[in-house]
Amino acid sequence: MNNGSSDSTALSATERNRAGSARPPEAAPGSQPAAPAPAGATSGTAAQAGDASPVPAAQAAAGTVPATAEDALANPVYARFVTDLLGVVAYGELSGFERLSSDARFSPSLADRASLGRLAVQEFEHFELVGRFVAGLGVTIEEAMAPFQASIDAFHERTRPGDWYESLMKAYVLDAFSGDFYRSLADTLDPRTRELLCTIDSGEGAAHLQRRLKEALSDDPRLASRLALWGRRLVGEALTQAQRVGIEREYLAGILFADAAHTQHSTALYSQLTRNHSRRMSALGLTA
Repeated sequence: MNNGSSDSTALSATERNRAGSARPPEAAPGSQPAAPAPAGATSGTAAQAGDASPVPAAQAAAGTVPATAEDALANPVYARFVTDLLGVVAYGELSGFERLSSDARFSPSLADRASLGRLAVQEFEHFELVGRFVAGLGVTIEEAMAPFQASIDAFHERTRPGDWYESLMKAYVLDAFSGDFYRSLADTLDPRTRELLCTIDSGEGAAHLQRRLKEALSDDPRLASRLALWGRRLVGEALTQAQRVGIEREYLAGILFADAAHTQHSTALYSQLTRNHSRRMSALGLTA
């Protein structure tokens, strides 16, 4: 994810708190809540969860952020949540690397080809960062990504760009959307996981994509209506995909929004993501 963290459309702290108030669960003194292990986990903290009965997600979400990262990630319930979250992130980064590498071949200039290549390299570097982090939880990155592969692949099939300009818009919309989503979770995560996502969320990728899109629209105003329509489709598909992941991985969605205000929290978050997208499109001179 190459989103510039200085993006003015990022979720504010107040909006983040309103959109998702869940916190990592904290184990009761003298005991640890149990949960199913992540798919394929065989060792480490996450694997401990396979030896005990499941804990309902609503109970898991009731805790607060533990004092240290070690305390948080030693909790098998929370480790399961982080593994799922980072599985989504990692496969998104790997897919981004593949997509940008492929799209670079159709760039209208060598400069564009080189710039997309650099962005692709950043995506792969982020993928490797997540892989090393997940390995520390006793789970391979392949095991963490596997539950999300089919769904994310289907999303990219549904949103296959028609040309280089649509590829550029797709990279920009998805980069910004994922950056907003990860920032909305920042206050709910332990320090180590939060730092990892902040590292992935740093860089000039989004700023470069925005500049290049503005140049393209300035050079050919006829692109405006087509890219505006494409942007609307992309953000709609992205919102649907985020909801689909939550449905497919009940454990992940349950800890994020496991309380009586589930619908309210989800609606607030998705509404904010949509407003941010609208502001970005307006900055490009497009109608969202």
